Amino acid sequence: MTSTDQRTAPAWSHVEEFLRAHEADRIPHPGGTLLEHLARVATLLADWGTDSAVQAAGLCHAAYGTDGFDGALLGLDERDTLAEVIGDRAEALVYLYASCGRAAVYPRLGRDDVPLFHDRFTGEDYSPPEEDLRAFLAITAANELDVFIHNPELAARYGPVLYELLSRARELLPPAAWRAWQDWKSRQEGGQD
Repeated sequence: MTSTDQRTAPAWSHVEEFLRAHEADRIPHPGGTLLEHLARVATLLADWGTDSAVQAAGLCHAAYGTDGFDGALLGLDERDTLAEVIGDRAEALVYLYASCGRAAVYPRLGRDDVPLFHDRFTGEDYSPPEEDLRAFLAITAANELDVFIHNPELAARYGPVLYELLSRARELLPPAAWRAWQDWKSRQEGGQD
């Protein structure tokens, strides 16, 4: 099944309807609306060969807000609601992504053998399983790449730091994700984005 098939399958339509019901199609975001951004992230994840739970998490990664995007579509007391729509595994990945205290976590990625995650909601530190770490990094790579493609100012300000982070952790990324970032970096250096 291609990424286009994944996005137009009934499961994705149901998730996109859920996101529309929570006004993701009305929230401005680089490249249009938050819903458009979320759909592009899910498409990138599909193109990179991630599994359906990671793709669903990418489609909903901003549901609880993030450390870089304050707008939440759902409260943390609605985790069960999201799990009913996308499944428990995908919802857990959405929570992992949303809860990441980036200032504490990003410097550890690719440097610590087992990086500690700081949950910005609970204040707790823990080490996620490698499978979750891989999913987190794939979602991070897809999210930031889409933002940078649609916002040159953010790309100039944060792109080099994110590229360095992903470079350190590239063995945990899908190979296609790392190639996409290398292509982006080449275009940046050539002044094409």
